[in-house]
Amino acid sequence: MPVDKKMAILVVDDSATMRMMFKQMLESSGFENIVFAVNGNDAIEKLQETKIDLVISDWNMPEKDGLEFLQWVRSSEFKDVPFIMATAQGDKAQQARARQEGANSHIAKPFDADQLLERIELALGLREEVQAGQRETKTADGKVRLRIGHIQITDHLALGVLRHRIAGGEVTPKTFELETLCMPGWNPIQEALERGDIDGAFVLAPIAMDLFAFDVPIRLILLAHKNGSIFVRSNKEDLNDHESLADFFKYKVVDIPHKMSVHNMLAHQFLTELGLKPGVPGKKAINVRFEVVPPIQMPAIMQENENVGGFIVAEPIGSNAIAKGIAAIQFLSASMWENHPCCVVAMRQECIDQYPDAVHELASLLVEAGRLVEQDKERAAEIAVAFLDPKKELGLTKEVLQDVLNQPQGIKMDDLYPVLDDLDKIQRYMHDEMGIGTLVDVEKFVDLRFADTACKG
Repeated sequence: MPVDKKMAILVVDDSATMRMMFKQMLESSGFENIVFAVNGNDAIEKLQETKIDLVISDWNMPEKDGLEFLQWVRSSEFKDVPFIMATAQGDKAQQARARQEGANSHIAKPFDADQLLERIELALGLREEVQAGQRETKTADGKVRLRIGHIQITDHLALGVLRHRIAGGEVTPKTFELETLCMPGWNPIQEALERGDIDGAFVLAPIAMDLFAFDVPIRLILLAHKNGSIFVRSNKEDLNDHESLADFFKYKVVDIPHKMSVHNMLAHQFLTELGLKPGVPGKKAINVRFEVVPPIQMPAIMQENENVGGFIVAEPIGSNAIAKGIAAIQFLSASMWENHPCCVVAMRQECIDQYPDAVHELASLLVEAGRLVEQDKERAAEIAVAFLDPKKELGLTKEVLQDVLNQPQGIKMDDLYPVLDDLDKIQRYMHDEMGIGTLVDVEKFVDLRFADTACKG
């Protein structure tokens, strides 16, 4: 049975940007009757005034947050109204809590219209949760077909170079065939890894650690890169018109790509050192607001919204925004932490167990591809344009990508060996200083056999 597009949907979010994005996404899917509220107390008034068929609520809000609102709904006369928690709380512990308190479904920011419609259908009982399907892993000649997910950022260029070399006949893997899947964001990669729809992915290290903490059978086999992110500030205001950098960012929004990211950590550290109180809205007082938005939408959102003071993101998105006059550079991530990890190569445990030779060969060829990026950046930039912008959505140019690859403190791919202490540093800062995530045993999470062979062999 199709979704009734005339149903009344109550969207609760204190962010004007997110309310605008919800409106665009829901209207693009054909929904006509959308009611907005800015926090839990406002939402209660709307429920009492209007017949509502579905609630979609943010978690972190002032006055009454999404969890408190959900608890109120489930103990009230509206207890049977389907409820979706749509929030920046992208870690597994928060998702479990939302379910425990009675949410019919949960969607982590950032998301797109198709993902939102899927969650609406799930909450209404019109769709079942997607289960991992059986798929053919062997090719006709006996090689294993490895499906590797990625998104449109320079951090994943080693995979693009490897794919290009295979397609051009420069290398022919002996044990596997490579299938790369360009996915729309971090949450689809997280879900695909969790379900086993893909064998591995280039994914944010904190996402991978969070999945591992909740018994998803994955292991880190290699870094995808080091460094590679940029913090830019909006060009809508002149920095000289402010007393200080802290004054520029105070009471503004800073966009991040995912809650479980080194970007969140570095932005928090940078703004805290300025004497500011960054974070997501809620019970704790903040004066810089973090919002999770899709990386490729960050420049447009900042250009349209004067409340957005800046964003931190993987390249080439920041440099592309600078080239278009939308932004000015604040810092490269390496200036905050030289040679820091960010994205990693995570593989499903069953793939490692069944096809260790293929995983060894994949790791070795990725290391080789990373070194080739460092050796021939002009060619790497050419490959990157097609790999990172296949549909010409980002307007990337070879010149911008060459600038990104040539930045002295920019992305590095000539050493992909995982340093356990660095991964532990990320998780402990996020856990201890930001209250995010679950600590894992890094030695169990990382399978160094493949990096030992690929990087040191």
